[in-house]
Amino acid sequence: MPHVIMEYSANLESTVDFDGLCRAIHTTGIDTGLFELGAVRVRAIKCDHYAIADLLPQNNFIDTSIRIGLGRSQADKERLGEAINATMKEFLAAQLAQPYFALSIEVREINSSLSWKTNAMHPRIRNAASTEKGNK
Repeated sequence: MPHVIMEYSANLESTVDFDGLCRAIHTTGIDTGLFELGAVRVRAIKCDHYAIADLLPQNNFIDTSIRIGLGRSQADKERLGEAINATMKEFLAAQLAQPYFALSIEVREINSSLSWKTNAMHPRIRNAASTEKGNK
């Protein structure tokens, strides 16, 4: 883990570089030291249909869910949330300066007994990392 899922209002599509935001969040997740490279997944999902606050057409949002596996301390979960919050606030400074934008972020733990995963990326990335270490 983690999975970082951003749902965003379609009216942000022309003003936010979502590829860049995904990459910035990915880097932040890795930089926390809490996750392996092969575990981090960041995605943005456009919402074409929404009703926000006072229904002004310029209202917009990004709602962010950070899903992680059980076992990390409260301090680590808070550190992760704070780090991603800081990255998003920096990246979205122009939107946050407008009176029509709402940003929300939540860290959620996944119950491992109710989650099944198969990840072929882990062995490839671990092998590449160990090969790189051996070449140094």
